[in-house]
Amino acid sequence: MNAVVLAVLLMLILSLCRINVVFALIISAIVGGLYSGIPMLETINVFKSGLGGGAPIALDYAMLGAFAVAISRSGITDLLANKIIALIGRKTDGSHTMVKAILFSIILLAAISSQNIVPVHIAFIPILIPALLGIFNQFNLDRRAIACTLTFGLTGTYMLLPYGFGQVFLIELLLKNLTNNGLEITASQIPFVMAIPVGGMLLGLLVALFITYRKPRKYISHEVDASQQTLDFNPRYIIAALVAMLAALVIQRYSNSIIAGSIVGLIIFAIGGVFKPSETQDIFTSGVKMMGTIGFIMISAAGFATVMKATGDIESLVSGFSSVIGDNKLLAALVMLVIGLLITMGIGSSFSTIPIIAAIYVPLCLSFGFSILGTAALVGTAAALGDAGSPASDSTLGPTSGLNVDGQHDHIWDTVVPTFLHYNIPLIIFGSAAAMIL
Repeated sequence: MNAVVLAVLLMLILSLCRINVVFALIISAIVGGLYSGIPMLETINVFKSGLGGGAPIALDYAMLGAFAVAISRSGITDLLANKIIALIGRKTDGSHTMVKAILFSIILLAAISSQNIVPVHIAFIPILIPALLGIFNQFNLDRRAIACTLTFGLTGTYMLLPYGFGQVFLIELLLKNLTNNGLEITASQIPFVMAIPVGGMLLGLLVALFITYRKPRKYISHEVDASQQTLDFNPRYIIAALVAMLAALVIQRYSNSIIAGSIVGLIIFAIGGVFKPSETQDIFTSGVKMMGTIGFIMISAAGFATVMKATGDIESLVSGFSSVIGDNKLLAALVMLVIGLLITMGIGSSFSTIPIIAAIYVPLCLSFGFSILGTAALVGTAAALGDAGSPASDSTLGPTSGLNVDGQHDHIWDTVVPTFLHYNIPLIIFGSAAAMIL
């Protein structure tokens, strides 16, 4: 068996068996290296030499986590939740269709903002969603539709917009790993490449909202303790939060650095009195707790990819794959996307999958004659596949954490299965189309 295939399969099996992903990556890299004939100590050294490639991304995540904690401390997320509840409360006597449209629009905008504008990731969900469950129940909204809306906002926009987490996925990870593996592509081309797969996700969202989960679904109303008490908001903190978020976005846009944007934002939070300079240790520690796991996975994934390259079996994998598939480019694209789906679902993070996918797929795609843009589309889509449908992904765990506070929303059947069906299937179809036409 090819060493790369053995390592990937072992990593996938260990991950699906709920072995910690970092452990799974280390064990699989060592097994793959040993199987290819590299001595144990040399395999470990190669793995360690590749860890540095994931360190900048891990630091980006830690800084975004600290920034998210500061935003939460300012009270602006609680204020937003209260304003939304008040707005919907005034509309409840009007058209049900209008209220539903407002609700889904607010949820979608909040999810999008959490990735690209106010990078708090899934931290907004436990604040906003439980507070709205009573209104959801009043209008008999199917929570599966809400889960699909949240997941689209959490995944679709980081695949398209190069801001916040989109900067990490598209520029720091996808672009960097494509160019490191010999693909000549620019940052401006990446969002264009990913627009077609994201269009497939948008179609899946529309199907979920207007067809699959359009009918009312009744839930038992319970009193939910979800920040519904009266809160005191400090106007100075709110102003500081708005200025910090705007400054961080501008700095990140023009410096192309998440770290620079986050540092400027944190300084503004400190000047505004949201936290004292002496509390920066707690802020950073809390940010690492929020995002640290993903950072360690990405560091380990970079080491895994380095070992896979050192085995020399990527070239034999390419030639073997080509001999099995023949010259059928469409079949090759479909097979690569399905494999990407399995890998991402095993790891649970599309961000952590890119170093592994890119190292294998770039030479594979070029051997089949895919264009540069088509290759980028396949790698980006293969990495993102499964993020929406993985039981271990933040994009599914986040929505469930908010929708299941009253015990009426099942993680697998009400979040994972709906998002898998409505997003991963369109991603495979539209990702294959993008690879063929670009």
